[in-house]
Amino acid sequence: MTALNRVPSLMARAGTASALTLAAVGGSIAVPGLATEASAATTATKALKVAASKKGAPYAWGATGPRRFDCSGLTLYSFKKAGKKLPRTAAQQYNKTRHISARSRKAGDLVFFHSGSYVYHVGIYAGHGKIWHAPKTGDVVKLQKIWTKSVWYGRVR
Repeated sequence: MTALNRVPSLMARAGTASALTLAAVGGSIAVPGLATEASAATTATKALKVAASKKGAPYAWGATGPRRFDCSGLTLYSFKKAGKKLPRTAAQQYNKTRHISARSRKAGDLVFFHSGSYVYHVGIYAGHGKIWHAPKTGDVVKLQKIWTKSVWYGRVR
């Protein structure tokens, strides 16, 4: 994308005169925060692919991979492979993420299932109302539709 194409969104951040001047001469603007969002998206995409690659892996309480997982073990493993460190439990992971609205969710964000303030399950948002997760004992890592509205979303930083 050229600087000229980015002018409308950049003007608000960089100031009208400087953005127009740079666009006219073919320059670009380093906008704080944009690189961070772009790298977060890349990390989330990688983590999502890692989780999907574990389809069919058996659930085991306390397991963090690479062959067996519990819910937070799958998210921990997936993001570790994508270059980000997460804490061990679903509740700790919720506290470590940037909380976002359902409207702002993107593929690769974490989906936290809660009862009141208690976070009891986590999965990785796959888009279209579905998550990759390790559900419970006797089940396997799979893609599944989100079954409740009692969820919060978090973006790994």
